[in-house]
Amino acid sequence: MKELRELSDEELQRKIADVENDLLRERGVAAMGGAPPSPGRMRALRTNVARALTVLREREIAAGGTPPS
Repeated sequence: MKELRELSDEELQRKIADVENDLLRERGVAAMGGAPPSPGRMRALRTNVARALTVLREREIAAGGTPPS
């Protein structure tokens, strides 16, 4: 989380896109019946996306954005 908070918004968006692309590939391998090289990788990728989105949301709220209802 500390590393994510040091990134700019643009870098965070880029990182989210990269991780989601990796996750999509992992899901594709699993859907075709292949065994992923690292079974825990999909969970780790989902967690990383959630962390990055959390940092972006924290920044939005701190800038005066309204929380979703």
